[in-house]
Amino acid sequence: MAAPALSEVAELARQLRVDSIRCSTGAGSGHPTSSLSAADLIAVLATRHLHYDWQDPKRPTNDHLVFSKGHASPLLYSLYRAVGVVSEDELLTTYRRLGSRLQGHPTPILPWVDLATGSLGVGITAAVGIALAGKRLDQLGYQVFTLCGDSELAEGSVWEALDKAALFELDNLVVIVDVNRLGQRGPTELQWDLDAYARRVEAFGCRAITLDGHDLAAIDEALSTATTAGRPTVLLARTVKGKGVPEIEDKNGWHGTALPSDLAERAVAALGGRSDLLVTSLEPPAGTPAITPDPHAKLDLPRYELGAKVATRNAYGDALAALAARPEVVVLDAEVGNSTRSEEFQKVAPERYFETFIAEQLMVGASLGLAARGYVPFAATFGAFLSRAFDFVRMSGISELPIRLCGSHAGVEIGEDGPSQMALEDLAALRTVNDSVVLYPSDATSTVALVAAMADAPGVAFMRTTRGAYPVLYGPDEAFHLGGSKVVRSGADDAVTLVGAGVTLHQCLAAADQLAGEGIAARVVDCYSVKPLDTATLAAAATATGGRVVVVEDHSPAGGLGEAVIAGLVEAGVASLQVTHLAVRSLSSSGTPAELLDMAGISSPHVVAAAKVLLGR
Repeated sequence: MAAPALSEVAELARQLRVDSIRCSTGAGSGHPTSSLSAADLIAVLATRHLHYDWQDPKRPTNDHLVFSKGHASPLLYSLYRAVGVVSEDELLTTYRRLGSRLQGHPTPILPWVDLATGSLGVGITAAVGIALAGKRLDQLGYQVFTLCGDSELAEGSVWEALDKAALFELDNLVVIVDVNRLGQRGPTELQWDLDAYARRVEAFGCRAITLDGHDLAAIDEALSTATTAGRPTVLLARTVKGKGVPEIEDKNGWHGTALPSDLAERAVAALGGRSDLLVTSLEPPAGTPAITPDPHAKLDLPRYELGAKVATRNAYGDALAALAARPEVVVLDAEVGNSTRSEEFQKVAPERYFETFIAEQLMVGASLGLAARGYVPFAATFGAFLSRAFDFVRMSGISELPIRLCGSHAGVEIGEDGPSQMALEDLAALRTVNDSVVLYPSDATSTVALVAAMADAPGVAFMRTTRGAYPVLYGPDEAFHLGGSKVVRSGADDAVTLVGAGVTLHQCLAAADQLAGEGIAARVVDCYSVKPLDTATLAAAATATGGRVVVVEDHSPAGGLGEAVIAGLVEAGVASLQVTHLAVRSLSSSGTPAELLDMAGISSPHVVAAAKVLLGR
């Protein structure tokens, strides 16, 4: 089917503006002015350049359209009406209402939306991941288009995205920037200085094209040039916020504000009234991805001898190398692969290993884009540095897409590097993410088993690994699953339960040995799955020991293992519950791991003392 003439595209742009006003005014909220400014850009793109089968959104050769400026959802949903996949009634009566698919910012509840956007700077990084999948993995010719706002270009992740798009030579990525001059509270930093924007874009290795964002012929030419540029292209389109409504064009104070009914009526009338234009996009070519997932591939997982000292970060790398047998598994790392041990995967599957350098936001965002294309991404850095990408992790949870994260070098156990490198908030942060899995294995055997299990987790899965080497506690055939735990030591006369995870489990075992020497039997639980939590096993242990529990964690007391265990035991209704929570409660410093664990009050002597207090000894 031939692309429509620009005169018909102009009619579509008019309808998109009308419907953006109608749906947001009907809802009483939304961002119509940000939609009006980009309507011409989207009208030309959707009809003359986007190859997309709207009836088959999972078609592998479809182009991708990511609204990084997700607040322009009235425009996106109006496009969906124009292509016939959303009805006028749904658009006008459900937008922003409880239970609607048409939420204030797009989410994948809509099959044409790859991932949740609206937290500015996230969508463009995910678009890099989708483009990376297309060029390096799928090896299909689809294009990835992402719409950004000019205020969004103040976000550092935008420039991480452009830098890595150039590094990976993603000539299938086209970024369209709606430069409408006005942000939420006033003019943007550069306003309409397109030359300044262009210099920045070129400095990051991408091609910049400046244009009038309301000149349909100029937009058409720019998009034609962009898709044959040979490198990532950024269209810097000068637009007018509120375009088409003279009463509010280029006027401050209208961002995120629906037009009142009387103004909306005048605006719709001035634009020519409602219409029912139906359009289509270009037909995608035939083709199938070069990689076929094999989730049932046989894995040759590593095995370790009992008692051998192995760091869990090393076991993580070993497990990744084994997972390379699954062609859908990909790995990203933030220039610390020799420490996180992600580089073990690179050694066996370099074509599926992506070095993002120290750009943690881009790493997580690109993982989200890769997951949207059906891949299983594992991304790793030091646990402390995942915190700067937390918003991207949060958005991954909203997208309900499977990404796997590993934070190594966590807690005071890392030793001499000092507090700037000690992740003490990672477990708490990841526990808050929608439907997340949070794991903290204590030995190499459990790490390997849990990495394999992470590959099939439904959403965001996070593993915390340890820098130092600790004894292997479990035989190679021991089973581990998400939401489980292990009772490592127990007896009929147990008087207190000691709960640890990761490094603190070893402290609990040492404490149990010391207590046994003093005639006190202690039950020890390896709570390797912090979320979901094995409440049943914990409650049974607590009940068997008269409600006396000591929880020990190399983490802040807020939101980590201790609070998870306490909440679980309270919910389970354990009688006579007495819990002592040992955690890192003050700022640490440089020192040896043993010194720092002791200074934090989470070493075995402190566990022994806490148990004795509970027992009245």
